[in-house]
Amino acid sequence: MIIIPAIDIKSGRCVRLFQGDMDTETVFSDDPAAMARRWENEGAEIIHVIDLDGAFEKSPQNLRSIKKIIESIKVPIQVGGGIRNIDNIKLFLDLGVTRVIIGTEAVKNPQLVKDACRLFPKQIIVGIDARNGLVAIEGWAQTTKMMAVDLAKKFEDCGVAAINFTDIYRDGMQTGPNIVETRLLAEAVSIPVIASGGVSTIEDIINLIPLKPAGVVGVITGKALYSGTLSLKEAIEVSKKYH
Repeated sequence: MIIIPAIDIKSGRCVRLFQGDMDTETVFSDDPAAMARRWENEGAEIIHVIDLDGAFEKSPQNLRSIKKIIESIKVPIQVGGGIRNIDNIKLFLDLGVTRVIIGTEAVKNPQLVKDACRLFPKQIIVGIDARNGLVAIEGWAQTTKMMAVDLAKKFEDCGVAAINFTDIYRDGMQTGPNIVETRLLAEAVSIPVIASGGVSTIEDIINLIPLKPAGVVGVITGKALYSGTLSLKEAIEVSKKYH
């Protein structure tokens, strides 16, 4: 299981939000590229980057910071936030991003995901963010009536590289990941699933490892790394031990 450190960018700075609320930011660094270098040095195989301004403005906003990250490290990055069309996707891929995450548009315009998968094989991730099992969109500002599992099933045969599944109530809360919902989603589709939200300690990583046979291939962690309750090096070591 791959341990994926998260870098959330708002106004060019590395921040974390409380349950996705833009008014609750904690700034961890003024230099996201330096943070990316730190995670690479500690063994990260891929880094998860979210353009928070992009998610709310509905178009990429932090291109300069993302470009600087790519220039600063050798490991691949996956990027999400405000990606609403093929031009946005191409923009990031041309910049050097390895995988692009489509969230809101996967709900509003599933055809975009299918077209993107055809144009950019193995480079498209669907981001599914859920509140009580229901998909949330527009930077988590709106909750839909669609179940996360039903959305995932729409993309079963179109070549999506992975599904990032986030439990919003647990994001930034460090209350432990939602094992039950994550397992249900992973078992419902053949697409690899990356878990996100709620990771606090090494025990949370250990608890996720049994989901690997169900199709959970990785876990994204942010606040736990920044607040020091989880060591990236230790998490990677533990995940490899159970490989």
